[in-house]
Amino acid sequence: MAKITFDGVTKRYPDGFEAVKDMSLEIEDGEFMILVGPSGCGKSTALRMVAGLEDISDGEVTIGDEVVNQKAPRDRDIAMVFQNYALYPHMTVRDNMGFALKLHGTDKAEIDKRVEDAAKILDLTEHLDRKPANLSGGQRQRVAMGRAIVRDPSAYLMDEPLSNLDAKLRVQMRTEVSRIQNRTDTTTIYVTHDQTEAMTLGDRVAVMRAGVLQQVDTPMELYNRPKNLFVAGFIGSPAMNFMPATIEGDTVKLPMVDVRLPDDVRERVGAGSEGGSRELIAGIRPENFEDAALLGDDTRSRGASFRAKIDLIESLGSEIYAHFSVSSDKSIESDELRELAEDSGAGEVPGGGQEGDIVARLSAESQVKKGDEADIFIDASHIQLFDPSDGSSLTA
Repeated sequence: MAKITFDGVTKRYPDGFEAVKDMSLEIEDGEFMILVGPSGCGKSTALRMVAGLEDISDGEVTIGDEVVNQKAPRDRDIAMVFQNYALYPHMTVRDNMGFALKLHGTDKAEIDKRVEDAAKILDLTEHLDRKPANLSGGQRQRVAMGRAIVRDPSAYLMDEPLSNLDAKLRVQMRTEVSRIQNRTDTTTIYVTHDQTEAMTLGDRVAVMRAGVLQQVDTPMELYNRPKNLFVAGFIGSPAMNFMPATIEGDTVKLPMVDVRLPDDVRERVGAGSEGGSRELIAGIRPENFEDAALLGDDTRSRGASFRAKIDLIESLGSEIYAHFSVSSDKSIESDELRELAEDSGAGEVPGGGQEGDIVARLSAESQVKKGDEADIFIDASHIQLFDPSDGSSLTA
């Protein structure tokens, strides 16, 4: 096991494009660190620089106490798990898992012991004499992970290892990956585009955008206290709702209702205290709405209610997603939200136009139906406010 450090690391290609820009990050011994972000943000490039598969233009990468910039991949004591498994089709599972040890001249008895120990961890014992073509996708992925485990490296590097699996198997394998990391307690860097994987797997998560680290924190800190619009919009499913807002004194004016802010939120924003107003971007997570008919007076006092025509209902059994639209004479101009929309394929800024689609997560007890005019409650204590000029959070 070893600590991994990025110290001012930059990756610059011959045409001048910088895929990673001045990245500084410390990954503690035994920590499970997730690198997450949209396609092309530099997360895989950062991982490949640790592995030695990409040259480092500036800065230093340290594994343990040793700078590894000039070391060959085989000399870095790391094991990498790829997206496409990279198994040898003509070899059995046993031979695939032990191949790297065989190349290093490890004694056959030791290879067999390590392979069998890893097979027990991965539930592959009965498949050791089968070939990859006869295995399911999840079993092949476990073989790829087993090949990494048997080496007992200082660190595991995983580059979107679950992205080729179907949705159900991906959920199952997330549990496997987490269990394996807990057992081995080995420093792990895991790259993914899937924010659900990031939230459920990592000790800490590093969110990247255009080669730059945006925020590094625990999953719940990222969720509850995002530092900017990009992090707020990327973390969470369904995504945070965004809308234009104006703050005047202790009140934030949203397109559908005026909400009095709690004292602690108003103090953090520090705007409108002199009687003027300020244009902001408001962010509200779907779970911070509720069917007002289900709430008592004590809960209602924490926010405000408004009428909304429900355009669509998605019932998931344990909860309901209600979609409705809000109109505003203002629109949001934000590069961060535009990039998020492009990455998700939405084609437009979420909630950023004059007609914004809002998603509310309601209790399964709600009787709201499509086409209803419903009373929807918004919890004022969880409204997040952002500066439209630079996207920074005013409430984090």
